[in-house]
Amino acid sequence: MSGKRTRSFKCAVHHRDREVCSENDFQLVLNEPPLFRKMVHAVAMEILPEERDRKYYADRYTCCPPPFFIILVTVVELGFFVYHTMVTGEAAPRGPIPTDSMFIYRPDKRHEIWRFLCYMVVHAGWLHLGFNVAVQLLFGLPLEMVHGSTRIACIYFSGVLAGSLGTSIFDPEVLLVGASGGVYALLAAHLANVLLNYHQMRYGVVRLLHILVFVSFDFGFAIYARYAGEDVLLSSGAAEDVQQHHAATEAAVSFVAHLAGAVAGLTIGLLVLKSFEQKLHENLLWWIALGTYSALVVFAIAFNILHGFTLFNMRMEKVRVTETYFNDFRV
Repeated sequence: MSGKRTRSFKCAVHHRDREVCSENDFQLVLNEPPLFRKMVHAVAMEILPEERDRKYYADRYTCCPPPFFIILVTVVELGFFVYHTMVTGEAAPRGPIPTDSMFIYRPDKRHEIWRFLCYMVVHAGWLHLGFNVAVQLLFGLPLEMVHGSTRIACIYFSGVLAGSLGTSIFDPEVLLVGASGGVYALLAAHLANVLLNYHQMRYGVVRLLHILVFVSFDFGFAIYARYAGEDVLLSSGAAEDVQQHHAATEAAVSFVAHLAGAVAGLTIGLLVLKSFEQKLHENLLWWIALGTYSALVVFAIAFNILHGFTLFNMRMEKVRVTETYFNDFRV
């Protein structure tokens, strides 16, 4: 056989690899794919475990419906940052924190339950915002393209909620801002995606090491910023308000939200992400993840309810003692 391969022979080779179905389609293989197809192929190589699934996804994905959730969240966070920058007139790498915002989580206002989720739209400086936005786009967008907006939204908001609930228990005196809980949930969900399809993933060990090293450095910096770094600046006009609640030294970003968000992302990721090769042990793992997350959330909610009643009773007792003192003094 001649060393020069004919067109039909090349077509047969590609047909064996399921890249073309006929010789008429062979010209499509020879053409350079557009930039969009290159991006989709890169996402498939990163997320999907098997070559057949990657080829099917790369050929069929049409961006309809588009991955709107991560883009929408990013636009909202950027919009809030621009608004607060225009109001305060300054934009620093760390701070100022708009403590008078109705969205920031504050331990003295935990009865305003929307703060347990809405704190994610406020950030402590452009460095904090930039990191969260970068991770959302780099990790969250590919996950959403493969697994869908609904599943990724569940993971993201579960991380945000876990971040505020965990902070309210283990670091109860801090102000909490930023989407770090949701961002770490996305990172942990990416880790869960690798774990679910570890044996089918190409370079699974390398991917695990990349995620773990990245998270370790950032989490270590968060701990340093919480205890050894300088306090984040407060917004102007809020010093008296913060001093009343003994929060002047707790204005730093809490690292507990990072850890709680990662735990939530790992458990919810095991629940909602698609596993491309279902097995019995994965079904058992599904129930373990569901039970773990549910138990932690129920405990945290019960703790906050009981803590709220305790604070209310203490305040009422203080008012009663004060009234009794003044009545006795007048007598």
